Amino acid sequence: MALTGRAALLAALGALPVGIWGPGWTGILAVNVPLALACACDAALAAPVRRLGLTRSGDTSVRLGESADVTLTVTNPSGRPLRAHLRDAWPPSSWEPGTEIEASRHRLTVPAGERRRLTTRLRPTRRGDRHADRVTIRSFGPLGLFSRQGSHEVPWTVRVLPPFTSRKHLPSKLARLRELDGRTSVLTRGEGTEFDSLREYVPGDDTRSIDWRATARRTTVAVRTWRPERDRHILLVLDTGRTSAGRVGDAPRLDASMDAALLLAALASRAGDRVDLLAYDRRVRALVQGRAAGDVLPSLVDAMAGLEPELVETDACGLTATALRTTPRRSLIVLLTTLDAAPVEEGLLPVLASLTHRHTVLLASVADPRIARMAKARGDIDAVYEAAAAAQAEAGRHRTAETLRRRGVTVVDATPDDLAPALADAYLALKAAGRL
Repeated sequence: MALTGRAALLAALGALPVGIWGPGWTGILAVNVPLALACACDAALAAPVRRLGLTRSGDTSVRLGESADVTLTVTNPSGRPLRAHLRDAWPPSSWEPGTEIEASRHRLTVPAGERRRLTTRLRPTRRGDRHADRVTIRSFGPLGLFSRQGSHEVPWTVRVLPPFTSRKHLPSKLARLRELDGRTSVLTRGEGTEFDSLREYVPGDDTRSIDWRATARRTTVAVRTWRPERDRHILLVLDTGRTSAGRVGDAPRLDASMDAALLLAALASRAGDRVDLLAYDRRVRALVQGRAAGDVLPSLVDAMAGLEPELVETDACGLTATALRTTPRRSLIVLLTTLDAAPVEEGLLPVLASLTHRHTVLLASVADPRIARMAKARGDIDAVYEAAAAAQAEAGRHRTAETLRRRGVTVVDATPDDLAPALADAYLALKAAGRL
C-alpha cells in the first residue's frame, strides 16, 4: 500500500498554509484530516491485487524477426472495480531496443466480477526460448490518491526459431531438381545412376548409354536416360565451436550456417532423400534422426532454435566419430564449419580420410564480405595495409580449400547471403553427376 504522487502533492500543498495560520503541529493535523479521510476512502475502494486471476494464451513460437502476440487475461473476482497500471515483464531480448516500455506496460479497467484481455506483442532479437517474468499490477482508488501493488507469476514460453530467410531460393532450386529428376519436359541425359527410360539416339549422346539389346529390336539406335537416385542419406553437421561465434555483419557465422542447412534440408527432403542433423563442438548439442519427409524441416528448426556458439575448440576426432556412428551406410556428409587454416589443418585434416573413405563429403564455410572489400581498398596507407592483410587472409582460405579438394572434399565458400543457394547448387551438381 502506498500514497500516489497525487496524494503527496496534495499533502505538500496542504502543509503550506499551516506555517501561516496554524498553531504548530495541531494546525497541521487539522488541515490534513480531510486528506487523510480521502486517502482512507480511496484505499477502501481500490481493488485488491493478490486476489486477481491471471492466465496466458497466444503464440508459443515465432521466427526471428517476426512478431508474437501473448494474451494476458485478468479476472477481477472482488466487488470493487479494478483501475490499474500493469507491467508484463519479459527478458530484454524479447523486444527491439527502445520499445520495451511501450510494449510491456498497459492501463486497464476491469469492473467487479468481470475479466479483460491484454495483448503484449513481442518482437525478439535473439533465437532461443523466451520465458515470461512477473506481472506487476498497481491498483488505484477512484480518486487516484492511494494504490496497492503486487506481482504474479504467470508462466509462458515463446520459442524463437531461426528466420530461414533463404526459403526465397527454394522455388528456383526445386525447378532445377524437377529438371534433373525428369519431372519436366527437359530431361538430363546420361547423368545419374537410376534408369529412367529409353529414347532415340541423337548426335552428342554418350555412346556408353546405348542400349544394344533394345537397338536390336528396333530400327533406330536406343539410348538409356538416367535420373538421380532417390532415398539417399544426408547428414548435416553444424560446428558449434568457437569459430562459429565469429560475427559476420550483424549475426554470428552459426546463424548463416543454419540458414544454409535449412534450405538444403528442404530441398533434399523434396527430392526424396533422408536428412539428419548433428550439432557438435566437444559434445552433441543437437541430434535429429529418422524423421519423415514432412517432419524434417519443423524438427530441424526446433532443434536449431536453442543452439548457441560455444567458446571452445571443436573436437574434430569426436565430431568424426559421432558422424560415423550416426551414418553407418554411405551418405553425403555436409560439414558446416570454418575454412581457417589452423582449425582445418590441426583438427579436420588428420581425421578426414575416415570420412572420405566411406562417404561423400561437402564442406561449406561462411566468408566475410568485408574481407573482399578491404582487399580492393587503396585510399590511404591504412587502407593499403588492410588490403594486404585481407589478401593474405583470402589466399590462406584458398590454399585450405584446395587442400581439401585434393582429398576429395567438395568445398563451398560464400558470404552469408550467398551460402545457402551455393550449397543447394553444390548438392544438385552432385546429384546430377550421380555421386549421390
